[in-house]
Amino acid sequence: MQEIIQYLSQKEAAFQLIIEKYGLPEIPKRSQGFETLVLLILEQQVSIDSAKATFLKLKARIKTVEPLPILDLSDEEFRALGVSRQKTSYIKALAVAVVDKEIDLASLANKSAQQVREELIRIKGIGNWTIDIYLMFCLQDPDLLPLGDIAISNTIKELFDIHEKEAMEVYVQSWSPYRSTAAFLLWHYYLKKRGRTISY
Repeated sequence: MQEIIQYLSQKEAAFQLIIEKYGLPEIPKRSQGFETLVLLILEQQVSIDSAKATFLKLKARIKTVEPLPILDLSDEEFRALGVSRQKTSYIKALAVAVVDKEIDLASLANKSAQQVREELIRIKGIGNWTIDIYLMFCLQDPDLLPLGDIAISNTIKELFDIHEKEAMEVYVQSWSPYRSTAAFLLWHYYLKKRGRTISY
């Protein structure tokens, strides 16, 4: 970790300033598999805290967040738990893909990031942001920076005065092969500056 931080700080003085002001970031780890992907779908375009509250209601209702119990729930039951119609369809599409063996989630750990992306992107409702977070948090990919994440893109705009996504993509290439740690530093700055604490 220290070697990675040193590498990034040499590439970008702002990273050292973040650490001096706010300390080292938490490097979150989540379990691999279906349950985490359901949570990530719920986290799309809403706060982590809001998504977690909905997820806990869902988990309390079905006890184990697995494909068959998910498919046993009606759309109305999902709505009563606070899950939107759109996200209900995404969660069910994931469950169907697993049950029908269109995807083997356990096998993803042994595949390249590109292979994981190609498999997950075929499932309705799972886009690049969800895949990036799964790769970073669950599969511990060291070199991803999700520019589709609002907190990440806003922090890059603030710290580096870069406002176009294409320009961001070029700029962050110099942080490779540790762009994931760079992303954790940017999230860390974003949250600490706003006095927010998140439990992943």
